[in-house]
Amino acid sequence: MVTVSDIAKDKIIELRQKEGYTDNYSIRVAVQGGGCSGLMYDLQFDTAQQPTDHVVEDKGIKILVDRKSLLYLAGTELDFSDGLNGKGFQFKNPNASRTCGCGESFAV
Repeated sequence: MVTVSDIAKDKIIELRQKEGYTDNYSIRVAVQGGGCSGLMYDLQFDTAQQPTDHVVEDKGIKILVDRKSLLYLAGTELDFSDGLNGKGFQFKNPNASRTCGCGESFAV
């Protein structure tokens, strides 16, 4: 299961409105090969729910995760930071054995 923090929820709603997307746009979270640690996160708005997607709703945000990515993302919290160490969405993934300095890639 993937969850969102309160601050990430607020930022998703803000970005969705800013981009002109309606409330029926979900967040698609995926894992792809690449990055300096071997795997990297992909986050985007999407309206096309696939038959093999795992669908979760947390704090009013609908999250779509493909079956393969779910293996790597189980228990992950999507967070947002705008602090001095960087601004953007962050993945708090308990399955990651290491992450790169920017937090965009990981290994299991």
